[in-house]
Amino acid sequence: MTAADREPTGTPVGPVDSSRIPRYAGPATFARLPRVDEVGGTADVAVVGVPFDTGVSYRPGARFGGNAIREASRLLRPYNPAQDAAPFALAQVADAGDIAANPFDINEAVETVQAAADDLLDSGARLMTLGGDHTIALPLLRSVARKHGPVALLHFDAHLDTWDTYFGAEYTHGTPFRRAVEEGILDTAALSHVGTRGPLYGKQDLDDDAKMGFGIVTSADVMRRGVDEVTDQLRQRIGDRPLYISIDIDVLDPAHAPGTGTPEAGGLTSRELLEILRGLAGCHLVSADLVEVAPAYDHAEITAVAASHTAYELTTIMARQIAASRTA
Repeated sequence: MTAADREPTGTPVGPVDSSRIPRYAGPATFARLPRVDEVGGTADVAVVGVPFDTGVSYRPGARFGGNAIREASRLLRPYNPAQDAAPFALAQVADAGDIAANPFDINEAVETVQAAADDLLDSGARLMTLGGDHTIALPLLRSVARKHGPVALLHFDAHLDTWDTYFGAEYTHGTPFRRAVEEGILDTAALSHVGTRGPLYGKQDLDDDAKMGFGIVTSADVMRRGVDEVTDQLRQRIGDRPLYISIDIDVLDPAHAPGTGTPEAGGLTSRELLEILRGLAGCHLVSADLVEVAPAYDHAEITAVAASHTAYELTTIMARQIAASRTA
């Protein structure tokens, strides 16, 4: 079943009314939306957390990222002028809580995330997943490909995340997309990294990445060519394929996202990231993740605020598409 197949059960239940209850009061669900159990157990878009960071290679703490994003999302409002849409009125968006993954067994954790994602997707939801570290992208992609077949991927990140192993481990936050290519769950004609930068272990990293089919738009490319040209290039590469977007918050410059585990100088601004995403509104976005927010290194919620707005734009895209599919 898809969101388009399921008949609407009435007007979607939206966020808590901030004119009646202050935004700093009450439970911190994403954007103060209802829990999924409060809307009959199903949603068109399920916002789900994965508090897992066993796959990190440097600074830990992303296990707390989902809740930090939820807290910062109290500031979000129900109308999105950049996309001229009220996403929570167009589709039922709900907070599905957290997937409790084993922090001591990375293989079991990957299996747990995949099984939980399968259940949510089978209910008809699209996923907006809040990590957690980037390891979780692999089981999420497995679930999405199970439903849609091999998907196009836009990967926003300072790093390639197509390395082979760390200390002999196949599942880490630096390896998910190599594993995904090896497993045949990505459409290798439509793969792009966006925002990459910084030093590598060697030129072979880039050669291996290219062999897997990835195109690269560096952060310097975005600066020199501009958001509109880059976004047009990405749209052409994706076409009408089912699209999965995976965003590591370290795609942003540390000035915009200090609260992350492996920061790199010279990144995108939050404005550039949001504008690129808005330019992808016509693409067939089937699910997305946002990972690597580590609030212990954040201050003034800079990173969490940027992340909450990023998730809001992605959620808006999915809600608009769900609403359009029901009126087509």
